[in-house]
Amino acid sequence: MFQILLLNFLFLLFPVLIFLIFFENKPFCNIRYVFVALSAVTMSLCIIMPIRLETGFIFDLRYIPFIIVALFGGYRNVFPLYILLNIIRFYVGGEGTIHSLLFSTGVLILVPLFSKRFTRLESKGRMIAATCFSFLTMGCYLISLAWVIKDLDHKFWMLVVNALGTYTLVMLIIMILIEKIIANIKGRDRILYSEKLNVASELAASVSHEIRNPLTVTNGFLQLLAKSQTVTEQEKRYINLSLLELKRAEKIVSDYLSFAKPQSENMVYSNMREEVDYTHEIIMPYALLHNVDVRLTFNNTLKAHYDRNQITQCLINLYKNGIEAMTEKGGGTLLIDISEKKQNIMVRIEDTGIGMTNEEISHLYKPRYSTKEEGTGLGMLMVYSTLNKVKGNIEVHSEKGKGTTFLLTIPASTVETFEMNKK
Repeated sequence: MFQILLLNFLFLLFPVLIFLIFFENKPFCNIRYVFVALSAVTMSLCIIMPIRLETGFIFDLRYIPFIIVALFGGYRNVFPLYILLNIIRFYVGGEGTIHSLLFSTGVLILVPLFSKRFTRLESKGRMIAATCFSFLTMGCYLISLAWVIKDLDHKFWMLVVNALGTYTLVMLIIMILIEKIIANIKGRDRILYSEKLNVASELAASVSHEIRNPLTVTNGFLQLLAKSQTVTEQEKRYINLSLLELKRAEKIVSDYLSFAKPQSENMVYSNMREEVDYTHEIIMPYALLHNVDVRLTFNNTLKAHYDRNQITQCLINLYKNGIEAMTEKGGGTLLIDISEKKQNIMVRIEDTGIGMTNEEISHLYKPRYSTKEEGTGLGMLMVYSTLNKVKGNIEVHSEKGKGTTFLLTIPASTVETFEMNKK
């Protein structure tokens, strides 16, 4: 019996090993079907190689991959596993076939209901939740088995203890491995986009510096030309328009320099209240124009040091994107929530717009990429760059046709840290 149980455990390690060998360096959003297929193979092997009880029933670890896919993938991904599970179970035959069908149907109906809430939990929360689901599922299975057997001897209670312990421990081990893989993927992606942002910042700094010099010279000559007595009024008007455009060009160059490196004179140590209120007032006319209701809540006492101009522009970019995403739907609601959690300032910006696919989300931080026809992608690049400079993090949750949520995490800092960075 122990050998078969160990073999079932090795079957569960099979998808983890295959993923680490062949798929770890590929975009996570593109391997959903591979994940389901590997889980299907694992589940099938567990059913084919079960522990046969003296009562005629069989015991295996089939529900561990079933529950994991249900929690991470929801109904759409777990339904094929449900069909496959029952086909193979009927093929294997023996006592408990109908019982397995009814029980797997119950699991199919109940467990995926918690999928969305489960995926939004932190890593530790997901491990605890999945382990609890596994324990409860096996507990319900054993209760239903006891109802069928009725003759509950010492061997049955030993089965209860071993089954509950095995399912709980194995699920915990598998979830630890899965969460470690997810953490490695997120860490790799964070390093990659951090490197890309650094390259973009250095390029912006060098180009902006080189452009500023000829702009300054041209500005000076145009001002001298404007003072000439031989210039007509019409020509002066053209010169003034040129000076205005040069001023605007210098502002753009300054913005690129600011994008490249935080300016010491703009660095503040604050809880972001002033920046949030300011950006809220700035964006309100734009929101009203697009029939968008803006709701702001602020519950934060933590402070961090940051470039005020960059944070302000970062918030405006996210607000503007959210409002524009609701334009096609004729309006909607933009929720802005600033709170604190475990020494982190949490900025949550949620819209009810057109939403994005997982593939679109994975490209957000790339230069020149935009989901808008006339977009340049620099707005979101600036958002990611700003968060990178304050050692923050940004998470994007979106569903096509329902809306998008941006969750910004900014680590709080002490006054001493602020003074050291300022120096």
